Amino acid sequence: MSTDTTASVSTHVLDTSTGRPAEAVTVSLAARSGGDAQYAALGGSATDADGRCKDLPALPEGTTHVRLVFDTESYFTAKKQAEAQQDAPRVRDSGAFFPEVAIAFAVTPGEHYHVPLLLNPFGYSVYRGS
Repeated sequence: MSTDTTASVSTHVLDTSTGRPAEAVTVSLAARSGGDAQYAALGGSATDADGRCKDLPALPEGTTHVRLVFDTESYFTAKKQAEAQQDAPRVRDSGAFFPEVAIAFAVTPGEHYHVPLLLNPFGYSVYRGS
C-alpha cells in the first residue's frame, strides 16, 4: 500500500501462449533512490494460481526507481516437463528464449504501480495497469 512518502508495486503474469495465468513464476524486487544509485534487493515472491504476486515487499521511503525480475526460464522448464508427463502435443520448443525478464521503472511517492507481464516463450510485453 502506498503512503504519502512511499510508492507501492504489484504485478501479475499471464501466459499468452495458453491464455492463462502463469503460476509459480519467481519475481524479485529491487529499488533505488536516485538515478545514479545502485539497486538494493528487497526480496521477492512467486505468482499464485491467478498469476498474481500478493506479497511483494514494501518499498522504502525515498524510492525513485524499481526493478522487477521474473524468472521465466524456471517457469517454462517446469511447464515443458508437465507437458511431457501429460503427453501433450508440442506446439513449438517451449524453452525459455528469454531466461529472465527485467523491468525497471520510475515511481513517485503516494502512487501505486501495477505492472503486469504478458509472457510467451518467444516474447513478452509489459504495461502500467491499474
